[in-house]
Amino acid sequence: MKYDYYLFDFDGTVADTGEGIRRSVAYSLEKMGFPPLNEATLSRFIGPPLHDSYMEFCGMDDEQAERAIALYRERYVDIGLYESHLYPGMAMLLRALKRGGAWVAIASAKPTFMLQRLAKHFGIDKYLDAISGTGLDRHSADKRDLILAALPEGADLSRACMCGDRRFDVEAAAGLGMAGVGADYGYSMPGELAGAGACAVFGALSDMAQYLLGGELPRGLFLTLEGSDGCGKSTQLALLREYLEKRGFELVLTREPGGCPISERIREVILSLDSKGMSDECEALLYAASRVEHVREVVEPALKCGKIVICDRFLDSSIAYQAYGRELGEDFIRQINTPAIRLAKPDRTLLLTLDRAQARRRLAQGAPLDRLELEKEDFFARVQAGYEALAKAEPERIAVIDASRGIDEVFEAVKAAVDEVL
Repeated sequence: MKYDYYLFDFDGTVADTGEGIRRSVAYSLEKMGFPPLNEATLSRFIGPPLHDSYMEFCGMDDEQAERAIALYRERYVDIGLYESHLYPGMAMLLRALKRGGAWVAIASAKPTFMLQRLAKHFGIDKYLDAISGTGLDRHSADKRDLILAALPEGADLSRACMCGDRRFDVEAAAGLGMAGVGADYGYSMPGELAGAGACAVFGALSDMAQYLLGGELPRGLFLTLEGSDGCGKSTQLALLREYLEKRGFELVLTREPGGCPISERIREVILSLDSKGMSDECEALLYAASRVEHVREVVEPALKCGKIVICDRFLDSSIAYQAYGRELGEDFIRQINTPAIRLAKPDRTLLLTLDRAQARRRLAQGAPLDRLELEKEDFFARVQAGYEALAKAEPERIAVIDASRGIDEVFEAVKAAVDEVL
């Protein structure tokens, strides 16, 4: 990696907090009877200490600025704080830096308790070694002091960088002998960061991530969901998608068989009732052909870009359904799937388990059954045995989750399994 210590401003660099800040500033001005500000001026409150901004942009004196901050927080602490989102890709960048052994911290003029609350809300607290902010009674702060408080004692400042979207971040870094990296995707004015002496300025987070990591984007994460039909995979996948997107991860949702045009055409052949009588070997080979195309076209490119891929079924399904269900043997199934698995293997698999009788009742309430869903019960008993064998052989990868419980309870187990690998 390029540095040993990576510090980030929060507003406009780690997260887009603009909406909550603008609305809360507007709220405070209205309460005090000050004329409203336009959107561009409200955006200039993002980053610098609030006290300074109220005095500069609203012409307030010190006492008025203190009153405005109190009113601002009246709305912001409970509402405005959560009118924000991480920039897509930020969580994966922080994860990659932390996993690479770097010191990762936040240095922001925002109150510390707010930064801590937001870091936990977005799930990035696990990647941070320190959070340096201000106290509630400290409305104007020297950015250099915040940076130093975010670093460990004895840190080599020549091996540290400060990433921020305003000149205050860059100038403070330069004053300490650190590298100042400009996040021009945030709330900087045109030319502001370069004019402040940033060693590099980036208009896209992906470009900044590549620079900070020494030329390579962090590889993404491959998650798969498995289980017998009717176990609730689709419901849990939708909940997982919402959970991860709110935490700033870029996602690709896909499925097998399918996921890309050629593989979707193969899916139609495999599952169609018109394919009744297809040989077991033909079925297994079609799944393998669909998979290698899917991995080459969708899964591997997304992982190279640092995205999280969530796939509804993967190789484990072929082992459970064809190796065990069709009794073709695990060696044969793994052999024909080698071209796909050579390119991508799941980092974590969520195996949802459900009693067969309960699964049948759920399926009866849904769409018409496909060719595999119409198989006999002894087939599904062998499939279940296959999943059990896989879970026993790879407990570090496969998280077994009881899907007979309520949706929310199941999802808590899903979250825990995903958070562990994150």
